[in-house]
Amino acid sequence: MNDDPGPAKPMIHRARTVASGFADVGLSHAEELLRRLSPEGREQARREREAKARRQRRVLIRLAIAAIASLLAWAALAAIAAPGVALAVVSALMLFLTLVIIRRAPPRAPGREALVEAPLSTLCEEAVIWVAAQRRGLPLPALRITESMGQRLDALTPHLARLDPRSPAAASVRKLIAVELPDLVDGWRNIPVSARRVSHADGRTPEDHLVNGLRLLDTELARAGEQLGRAPLDEIAVQGRYLELKYSAGDRLP
Repeated sequence: MNDDPGPAKPMIHRARTVASGFADVGLSHAEELLRRLSPEGREQARREREAKARRQRRVLIRLAIAAIASLLAWAALAAIAAPGVALAVVSALMLFLTLVIIRRAPPRAPGREALVEAPLSTLCEEAVIWVAAQRRGLPLPALRITESMGQRLDALTPHLARLDPRSPAAASVRKLIAVELPDLVDGWRNIPVSARRVSHADGRTPEDHLVNGLRLLDTELARAGEQLGRAPLDEIAVQGRYLELKYSAGDRLP
């Protein structure tokens, strides 16, 4: 009797790998559902809706400005041309402006290119939406960190609006949000589902590296917010000290 289990071993191994992959996918979906039902998940969803609403308001404001400009153009043309000609020209102008505004409007879930190209003043808003689009399938510890990162990004927004886009601080923040964060998440997604919880030579799994990397980025966002928040305080303190030294030392206006 020839008991040769050779061909069966690879088949069993493949079956176990497939089953493990399905289990991981099911667990990821369950974690995502729990996250959505949690208070933190609802708060994150609220911030995402607010970010999308702000984007929509910007588009509507631009459309309203285009409509006002078209009306002014119609009023000017009506004084020197036939009403029908003026209406046709203004209608074509309004259509052109509408197409330009809609075409230049950023996508709902921007990719990495949109993050790189986003103006500094709206970079954090774009990042919040990008992170929301990437959360599906992330492990639960990573989801909790992304919720914290959403709060950090919200806090950074007013500081970036006042920051010089050409400054080293702006370049550092942009690299952190638009390059290092997507690199980390994309690198983890490129790993097969069945291998994401397998320990490597260093004793850590790819999920461990993802969570640790997100935690470091979250800490760096917090530090950037603190530094940028202190800048106006330092400036007013320096200006106040300068005035004290100048006018309290007898250097008064004649």
